[in-house]
Amino acid sequence: MTVKGRRAEYAEATRSALLEAGRGLFIERRYSELSADEIARAARLTRGAVYHHFSGKQGLFEAVFEQVEQELTERLTSALGEPGNPWDTAVRALNVFLDECTDVAYQRIVLQEGPFALGWDRWRELDERYMVGLIRNLVDELIRAGVFRPRSPELTVRAIYGLLTELAWSLADTTDDQLRREAGQIALGMISSLRREAE
Repeated sequence: MTVKGRRAEYAEATRSALLEAGRGLFIERRYSELSADEIARAARLTRGAVYHHFSGKQGLFEAVFEQVEQELTERLTSALGEPGNPWDTAVRALNVFLDECTDVAYQRIVLQEGPFALGWDRWRELDERYMVGLIRNLVDELIRAGVFRPRSPELTVRAIYGLLTELAWSLADTTDDQLRREAGQIALGMISSLRREAE
């Protein structure tokens, strides 16, 4: 391996160690209570490594935030790719999303700490980057399949995104299975109203 190759390998290992340490600490503690020094110590690295790879604590948090959002995106993409009719696929994806809202990593990093660590505008920008495209693709498929009435796809996407976002906030502090089930029933009932058969 060349010197350049070894450097790249070391840089990647350093970045991964910081992500792992940061993720663990951001789940356990409030963002505001943590320092770059503390995160670096947990990763057995120097404070300089945090600033070199992520431009500081906020940059590291944003990278962890995107990691968690990407994991959800992969689970949703997998659910959407399973065999079945478009409506069953939509219901399956809805349940994957709501289940994730009761997962501690998603709750702590995306829903609880994210808006404070990143600021509301940046939080919304990143969340939409991962969620809106998936919802848009699903809505387009449901319209093409004749499941949804042919109305403004963009308004439909925004309505569903708003519904899911508000339900996510409602589940952000709970592991209550009953509340999770009720959220699913409410979401399914409201999204079902967009179906042709609901006319």
